[in-house]
Amino acid sequence: MPEGIALPGNRWDLLDGREATPTVSVVVAHYEQPAQLARCLAALAGQDHPRDRLEVIVADDGSAVPPRVPAGVRLVRQADEGFRLAAVRNLGAAHATGEVLVFLDADTVPEPGFIRELTRMPGLAPDVVAVGRRRHADLADAPAVADVRGVVAGRELPEPAWLADAYRWSRDLLDADDRSYRHTIGAVLACSRTMFAAAGGFDESFRAYGGEDWEWAYRAWLRGAVLAHVPSAVAWHDGPDAGAREGTGQADRNAEAMLLSELIPVPGSRPRGLPTTRVDIAVTAPEGASEAAAFVSVDSVVAAVPGSAAVDAADLAAGRGVLDRVRLHLEIVRPVRAGAGLHAVVERVAQEGLGVASLTGADGAVLLRIRSLRAAAREARWQRDDLFPRTTETADAVREVVGEPDVAAYLGGWG
Repeated sequence: MPEGIALPGNRWDLLDGREATPTVSVVVAHYEQPAQLARCLAALAGQDHPRDRLEVIVADDGSAVPPRVPAGVRLVRQADEGFRLAAVRNLGAAHATGEVLVFLDADTVPEPGFIRELTRMPGLAPDVVAVGRRRHADLADAPAVADVRGVVAGRELPEPAWLADAYRWSRDLLDADDRSYRHTIGAVLACSRTMFAAAGGFDESFRAYGGEDWEWAYRAWLRGAVLAHVPSAVAWHDGPDAGAREGTGQADRNAEAMLLSELIPVPGSRPRGLPTTRVDIAVTAPEGASEAAAFVSVDSVVAAVPGSAAVDAADLAAGRGVLDRVRLHLEIVRPVRAGAGLHAVVERVAQEGLGVASLTGADGAVLLRIRSLRAAAREARWQRDDLFPRTTETADAVREVVGEPDVAAYLGGWG
């Protein structure tokens, strides 16, 4: 069991008023950016987080000339094999010793309170994944100083409106949902070593700019992460947002979206009609049912719930292969026939952040359970079963199949 506070739901606000000063490892990803790296490292040297609890690691993605780093800063390097931001972040994390990991990019300059503000919540509650506020400025020719606030005046560039709007609408991600991974930014990200291990490292198959942070954040969410935006943790990115940069075209954005559609099978990310390689909602057959009863049960549930797929219970428990991104488990307890209303019940489980919704028959026996695997992962980590609400209700969306069903009548629609 991890140390710290176990939070219910996405309630990072329960940490308000509490302070923590964890040991922190900052991983600065770098490639051929000596001037920008100097600004970033100078600002890290000016942090108000205790020096003896702050480790800085520059992770270099194969620059032709090794970057120069000051005493006390560790340099780790990998060969230049093209753009490998995900891999170099993993390299830095592998050498980190802090309780909390912070990921920065070399072209991003933190304000003096950045580390203290961003790491407070992950230091208190290891499930928290915190994202800071990335502001933008033209820092070309700006000096390397301990406090960037003294040099950004008159250099400010617009912040991306879509991201600011998302933070406002979600109350800084307090109202996070299954799509909130889109509001995490890898250049200003913090998480505990516990959460990083639970989610696994960044996916090193990403070999172009963008997407690796969203894909990681979605896996962290499925492993029970609490997402939080910390607007007081400010870091300044040298240059405009990627969407406003010259040379960033629709083709590049499309390539990122199509790659993520295969890796993040949640509605709004996965293909609308084409099959996806990952399963979003897993459906398992009732134990001990006849072959026909199991067939009708699973087929009718899959037909009623878009994005669902029949899976083997043992494979699901192991999280093997295409089942490593399952969001919801529809466990058929007794043979049933599902109706169109089941989809609405499943959606409500996700929207309301429920841990388990049990649908019962007229006799009170459970026919179908809808489990959130995000909730299950966090509760297993803390060995608790009270971190997410549970509901039990009479099933209107499914009805029990008693006895041996007539499969031909079911398929033909006359019975």
